[in-house]
Amino acid sequence: MEIEDNHRADSKKILRRKLDLLLRTGKILVESSADTSRIMRNMKRTAAYLGLPEEDLHIHITYNMLMVNLSDGTHSFSKFQRCDKHGIEMLAISDVSKLSWSAIREDYSLDRYEEELNKIAQRKRSYTPWQVAICAGLACGGFCVQFGCDWTAFFYASIAAAIGFRLRTRLNEIGSNGYANVAAGAFFATIIAWLLGMFSTSALVADMPQWAASMLQTGTPWHPLMACTLFLVPGVPIINFVNDVLDNNIEVGIVRGINTVLIVSAMAFGIVVAISVCGIDNFVKDLSMTPHHPYWVYAIAAAISAMGFATIYNFPPKQLWVLALGGIVAVCTRNFINLGPSNHNIGLDWGPILGSLIGASLISIIYIKVVHWVHLPHQCLSIPTVIPMVPGVLMYRCLFALLDMHGVVGELTVAMYNGIRASLIVLVIAIGVAIPNIFARKWIAPNRQRKLKRLIEERKARGKFIDLTTVE
Repeated sequence: MEIEDNHRADSKKILRRKLDLLLRTGKILVESSADTSRIMRNMKRTAAYLGLPEEDLHIHITYNMLMVNLSDGTHSFSKFQRCDKHGIEMLAISDVSKLSWSAIREDYSLDRYEEELNKIAQRKRSYTPWQVAICAGLACGGFCVQFGCDWTAFFYASIAAAIGFRLRTRLNEIGSNGYANVAAGAFFATIIAWLLGMFSTSALVADMPQWAASMLQTGTPWHPLMACTLFLVPGVPIINFVNDVLDNNIEVGIVRGINTVLIVSAMAFGIVVAISVCGIDNFVKDLSMTPHHPYWVYAIAAAISAMGFATIYNFPPKQLWVLALGGIVAVCTRNFINLGPSNHNIGLDWGPILGSLIGASLISIIYIKVVHWVHLPHQCLSIPTVIPMVPGVLMYRCLFALLDMHGVVGELTVAMYNGIRASLIVLVIAIGVAIPNIFARKWIAPNRQRKLKRLIEERKARGKFIDLTTVE
């Protein structure tokens, strides 16, 4: 009897450890901003490795809490896990996916699985804070070129954005409120962009030698103010919000959507205060965003932006070139569909909504094949690539117009026009990323499911699955 009791106690201890490992796996994915469907797939695959029968396993995912229950109708075991530190870690998402397959294929021991999981959770980022800040700044400079600025303004936008990004990161590190940090980053980035724009048109620069003046003067001094805060646009939460809603994960999607609105609102507030301090008016209302560059300029700007945002998301450094090529394909396709004779450009002139849909869909379809070459999840490749197409300027133009109303006829119409256009473009970008992958999964998933089923049957034959009747 004592031996049997000891055996059951050991079985309970092992079961609790397995549930804990399953929750810790899910926690890394939640806090790394994986979409809910991916979190569920990876947790179920991990559960198969841990020997937790899928028919008895119940997983519930929310934005701040993970819950798992193992129950056969007679015996029931539950465990919870808080998820508080939300960031974006593409490398962690990729490594957890690889670990879940390797563990079940190579029959990892629990100790080895836990060791590998701890490495993922405790690993330092691939880039230093200043490297990320500089790359984020260059990404915003790439946005500025997409809006039609010259290369001098590109550097001004990059400098302002890099300083604003580093300030926001430092405020996050010391623990101040995240939304206040967004507002502070937007405020200081806008102030610096304004100062640099004033400097470029000042008499001081005009009196410099010709070679120096030509380097410092810009014909588009106001464009950096539009682009210098776009590192704050929550592109990944926006796309995850739409993906979750489309995949019927409504609860998590709504929370992500509300978080997105709060971030963009804080960003707009910081810009509004900066504009008020500087005495600037109308640049967010009237300044044209239509570029008139050759397509090779768009290509360079798109590659810079895609790689720059990828460093913010801690994308593997060795694969950055894949995102650079993807950004070129997506953005140049979008521009060719969007621009045209009506705005004195080369293209089909079908507008930004169709352009964004086709650009995002095309690169998503291409990446369905690329994932097998670079061994990275589709989400990790496609989302950083399409971020340069997210209409951040339209978002804060909408909110700025709402905050800056004076009762003039047409103000609400302007705000709603920008808001509706921004919402539709975000929606079609997310659909472009998600729908091709959803359709392709119908062909890819059967092969993966057969492979996983075979591995599970082998593990069951070796007695690796838990029988709850022996636990309680």
